[in-house]
Parts: sequence; C-alpha cells; structure tokens
Amino acid sequence: MPKHATLFADGGSRGNPGPAASGAIILADDGTPLREIGEYIGIGTNNVAEWTALLIGLSAALELGIDDLDVCLDSELVVRQLSGAYRVKHPNLIPLYGKVRSLLRRFARVDVKHVRRAENVLADALVNRALDEVAAAERGTPPGPAERA
Repeated sequence: MPKHATLFADGGSRGNPGPAASGAIILADDGTPLREIGEYIGIGTNNVAEWTALLIGLSAALELGIDDLDVCLDSELVVRQLSGAYRVKHPNLIPLYGKVRSLLRRFARVDVKHVRRAENVLADALVNRALDEVAAAERGTPPGPAERA
C-alpha cells in the first residue's frame, strides 16, 4: 500500500439543517482510487457534514497505512478553522474538531488545503449519491439522477 495519498472530502446537507451526508475519496499518486466512502449522517448542517467527511477520510487513510497525506477540501471555513485562522465555536463542531486534530497528529506529514468545488467533484458525487439513496428509499423508488447537496 502506498505511504502517500491524496484525500478529497466533502459534506453537504439538503436544507441547513436537513438530510446530510459526507463523502471522501483517497487517491494514490497515479490517481487510482484507494477508498471511496459516501455516508448518510442523518439530519445535520452543512458544517457538521464537512467535518464528518474529513473525519471519515482521515480514519480511512490511517486504516490504509498512509502516513503522508495531502488533504483537499472545498470548505474554506474548515480549512481556516484547522489552520487556526478561525475558531471552532459551535458546540456540535467542537467534538468533531477535536477528533480530527487527534487523527491529524497520527500522520508523519499532512497538508490541508482549500480547493475549488470543481476540483472536488469526486467527493461531492459521493455525498450526493448517499443523499439520493436515502431519499429514494424514503420514497420507495430507485435513485434518480444526482441532485446537488
């Protein structure tokens, strides 16, 4: 298993709060997907979904034995909170922030950076797939084309 990889993570909610999901994809240096995760997290805010996406992505990277990780997020808020430029104040985010910080310390090197939403389409698709599957199950119909979270 490669020691270096890139994690793209994204979260979204349909309504804020509303049905929420988190998505993460870990790519090898050659672009091969090493792990894809799309997870419905219940009713929540977009920010909770973004932090949860990062948490599940970091956990998966550690499970894969990756110790050198580039993290790409389209949430400028999360990137700035991680860098210390902004404080994490919301009570629902503080535990997620603590867990993420704990996981980040387990990597030999990690670089977190903001990317445009267009560069995060793979993780975004995992979010929308998870939300579509839950919505379809609630309607009793198969999932249709992806809706935007």
